[in-house]
Amino acid sequence: MKVSRKLFGNISGQQIYQYILSNDNGMELKVINYGGIVTHLLVPDKEGNIKDVVLGFDHLDGYLGDHPFFGAIIGRYGNRIAHGQFSINDKIYRLPINNGGHCLHGGVETFSHKIWDIEPIEHHEYCGLKLSLTSPDGDQGFPGNLNVEVHYLLDDSNTWRIKYRAITDQATVVNMTQHAYFNLKGHDGGPVLKHSLRLNADHFTPVDETMIPTGEIASVENTPFDFRYPQEVGLMMDGGLDPMIEGARGYDLNYVLNGVDGELRPIAEVVNNVSGIVMEVCTTEPGAQLYIGNWLDGIKGKGGVAYHAYHGLCIETQHFPDAPNHPHFPSTFLLPDEVLESETSYSFSVHK
Repeated sequence: MKVSRKLFGNISGQQIYQYILSNDNGMELKVINYGGIVTHLLVPDKEGNIKDVVLGFDHLDGYLGDHPFFGAIIGRYGNRIAHGQFSINDKIYRLPINNGGHCLHGGVETFSHKIWDIEPIEHHEYCGLKLSLTSPDGDQGFPGNLNVEVHYLLDDSNTWRIKYRAITDQATVVNMTQHAYFNLKGHDGGPVLKHSLRLNADHFTPVDETMIPTGEIASVENTPFDFRYPQEVGLMMDGGLDPMIEGARGYDLNYVLNGVDGELRPIAEVVNNVSGIVMEVCTTEPGAQLYIGNWLDGIKGKGGVAYHAYHGLCIETQHFPDAPNHPHFPSTFLLPDEVLESETSYSFSVHK
């Protein structure tokens, strides 16, 4: 296992590097210090061929343009905050409005648009990167100086682990995630609707017509949101089945994960029978957003491939959307005497 790097470009004279994590099985994770973006994730398929299973761009210019957060670290707050505001101790904080009257993924100049400090990690059991960032008080309207660390780790079991850590000097809200778009046929594999998905979640958080949670915790039983048993992603997505699917053009919903919040446990499995690649997701988080690239519009990605709707699948482990405005949701408030820590892993294997 090893870590290497090469120059990927520059932003206003600041050099942007691509770091390559490699294990002994041919798996590679490629990361740039802009946005902590995972540009490539190379894994072997059932024939032993290497597939790049995340959507992205070949060059830095693609990531500097308008794109749907391909492979980026999301923060300070992943997902939506209603009307771009929340309160702490009766003081209202206002955030940028960037998604249908609401704040999405922390605003405009967010973690996905920052240049991170990166320190390579080499260990006898894994290789990795330590990514560090300071988000100053008032950044995108959020209170407190927030110091963040994200570790990307790769081992010989073909597992990519992500560890998050954050501390603050003022009461604030934090909800970080990773926004990789997976396609287990390969980034150029077309729609993911035939991928099989299992989610270990008995409940979900319904949303209104603007994609903000209503506050209800609803059962998945007898709904098109039930993935407790493996089924094709597109099987129950025909128009008219549910207004939440119709309004979002597909799945874009937070699931309430089974198990104990804070304990690392398996929460999802994705399988593509063509490549034979299996991806298992584990997390300590209470929720996960299922999104299948509903709004991809033919944006040109790696190798000039056009990424259209449903060409990538995201499982964004997280606390719930708009949690600061729903006191009964798991809390996203972080106080100065606390440390935020969470972990998510994506493990890859094959079936014949």
